[in-house]
Amino acid sequence: MQKKHQLYPSKMKAMVMEAPGQPLVLKNLDVPKPAADQVLVKIIACGVCRTDLHIMDGELSRPKLPLVMGHEIIARVVRTGTTVLNLREGDLVGIPWLGYTCGKCRYCLKGMENLCENAQFTGYDIDGGYAEYTLAHQDYCFPLDPSYGNPTAASLMCAGLIGYRSYKMIDKNAKRIGLYGFGAAASLLIQLANWQKKEIYAFTRDEDRKAQQFALRLGAAWAGDSSQTPPKPMDASIIFAPVGPLIPKALQDVDKGGTVVCGGIHMSDIPSFPYDILWEERTLRSVANLTRMDATDYLAIAPKIPVKANITTFKLEEANMALEALRNGKLEGAAVLVMD
Repeated sequence: MQKKHQLYPSKMKAMVMEAPGQPLVLKNLDVPKPAADQVLVKIIACGVCRTDLHIMDGELSRPKLPLVMGHEIIARVVRTGTTVLNLREGDLVGIPWLGYTCGKCRYCLKGMENLCENAQFTGYDIDGGYAEYTLAHQDYCFPLDPSYGNPTAASLMCAGLIGYRSYKMIDKNAKRIGLYGFGAAASLLIQLANWQKKEIYAFTRDEDRKAQQFALRLGAAWAGDSSQTPPKPMDASIIFAPVGPLIPKALQDVDKGGTVVCGGIHMSDIPSFPYDILWEERTLRSVANLTRMDATDYLAIAPKIPVKANITTFKLEEANMALEALRNGKLEGAAVLVMD
């Protein structure tokens, strides 16, 4: 007996990047058919991430073209490939940046799949979520709590996950934690940190009182300009803003033995700095991508807190407007594209 599939159209709307530095173009594309190990999903919402700006601006220089960006996807499975066993039609899933790893390279074999030599990334190597439908590999879709079947959950799939991976890089005993750049990632991470009784010190663009008030409303112990010296030295700090000069500033603000984590995929050039602000066993490190275990662990914790995103919604056709709002710092929290 032939399996019946959910009905879906043959065409879909998508916002397509045709070349770096150019606005996205609204197009009608064929709805793709899943390969044996893929699922076709109907997208509920897709978050707009700063990484998307780096792709558009050519700072991440090897995207597939033309490209459907977007890697903070909340969706429902509407069709499964012939070898898919762990997902069914109707399942609610989240789809993040990491879209495929080979499982065979030296990094995968060491349990470091986030550094896979043959990795493919959603919305960069693989068409992503700025569309009504997309394909995803079955092993890189994550079942979601029913409470996250809506647009407010979209930013958890990147801002939440990268914030979580960055947070795991610091000492569990760190009490005072600085967050530089108070956008989507910081606004989600502060909820987890507060749940674990940490003190959060929020650093924003100078004179950005709106962002500072937002941080205080979410429970920050202090909020101020990135150029300011905090009232107490940090045990650790995470930099989400793509601003290289924040690295020596954060090292100056962190205490002996502390850690500074760079949580972004791209950053402007780092100025030279004196060795004495790194000395006394301070650590500087970066975070690259995520692992499937990061996603599984975070998405199990988030509903318990529960982590809730502050979002501004845009229609799919308004993707360029959403990207410019993010670029210009006009958002409180995250921008999310919502499908009809």
